[in-house]
This record gives sequence, structure tokens and C-alpha cells, in this order.
Amino acid sequence: MRRLLIPATVLALSASLGGTAHAIEEESPGTAPEALAFDAVATRETGYGATVGTSLSSQQIAAERALDALPEPLGGGIGAQRCDNPYQKWISVSRKTDYHVPSRWNGTSFKDGPGGKMTVEVLKSGKIGVEVAAGAEAEAGAILAKAKATFGVKVVAEVSVSTGHKYEHSIPNGYYGHLQYGSWGHQVHWVKYETTPDRCGKRKLKSGTAKLPTKETGWRWWKTQT
Repeated sequence: MRRLLIPATVLALSASLGGTAHAIEEESPGTAPEALAFDAVATRETGYGATVGTSLSSQQIAAERALDALPEPLGGGIGAQRCDNPYQKWISVSRKTDYHVPSRWNGTSFKDGPGGKMTVEVLKSGKIGVEVAAGAEAEAGAILAKAKATFGVKVVAEVSVSTGHKYEHSIPNGYYGHLQYGSWGHQVHWVKYETTPDRCGKRKLKSGTAKLPTKETGWRWWKTQT
């Protein structure tokens, strides 16, 4: 029986959401496929500690819903007409999908095979935080709050992982097995808008995707031929 540790490359950056936002620079060769297969959930358990992060008030939710409904005109929205919408910058989120946010430190990612059985264990404790594209770390708190308000999901800014969490999994003949510990969370697409100068529409400032953890953690399983 063999155990091979595969480290992941990540740049950890501070963010103003009461936790840590991670900006991904590149994916390691052992990175799991984006789509979650039905048999990918190897284990599921509740993390022992979490930082919830900020939330929107009912008044903020109502105000941002009204702004979300504004049109996105061509040419910047500058014209003779003037509207009384307030000038504001805000985040809109869409296209929520299930996503396993990996724990990106040594001692939580393993590959073995071909064939046989994997026996793994989390060897090092750490924290899993919101992941955004590099350059968008400042938006992490707003994305998290808007996702909670829009989808009603219990995403968190950060969840803690302790050592232990042992697991065994059989590997089909001719295949290599992968087990990655992380948080069973969500991926969302987000857009940052601002009100147009005439206050009648909205203008996109930046956009991207964000991976949002929850308090649920566990091992994700997948297999490859190499």
C-alpha cells in the first residue's frame, strides 16, 4: 500500500470578510475535475469551527434587488434623461453550482495506484476560505453576503479543518485513485456593477467566479488513467 502526497500551489491573501480569501494562480496536476460526479462524495462531516462572515440586512437586499433590475445600456448610459436612483456599487451573483472547495495545503491530497486500496488521513490542520480570482480579493465579503441573500445557502467565510479524518477507498484495476479533503460548498458567478452617471442604468465593472465553503467538510474521490 502506498501513499503519495500531492501539494497544491496557492497564494493566500487577506480579505475583509473575517476570514481568508484565496486567489488561485494555477492548478496542480492532481486537481479534481470541475464537475462533481454523483460518486464524488466520499465522506461528509461538520467542520469544528467556522467564521460566518458578513450578511446583508433586509433593507440592503431590497435596495440591491431594485438596482439589479436596472438595464445595462450601451454607451455608458449618459443621456438627457436623469433618474433618481442612488449612485452605488454592488455585487450580483448567479449560476450557483455544487463545488468541493479543496484544502490547499500539504497533508490533505493523495494519489495512489494503479489499483489497490487507498488509506488516507488529514495530516495537517488548516482553514478553507472563499476562493476568488487574483485581483478580486476585496470583493470576497460582498460576494459571500450576496450569495447568502440570493440563494439562501449557509456559506461561510472560513471553516477550520483538524488533523485525523481517516478514510479508505478501493481503486479499480488499471486506474489511479485521488482523494482530496475540502469543504462541500458552492461556486457562483458574480458581477460588480455601479450606477450609470444618469442614474438610469447599471454598468459592469468586473466579473468572475467564486468558490464558497460551508461548514460541511470531507473527502472527495475521483479516478484517472495516469
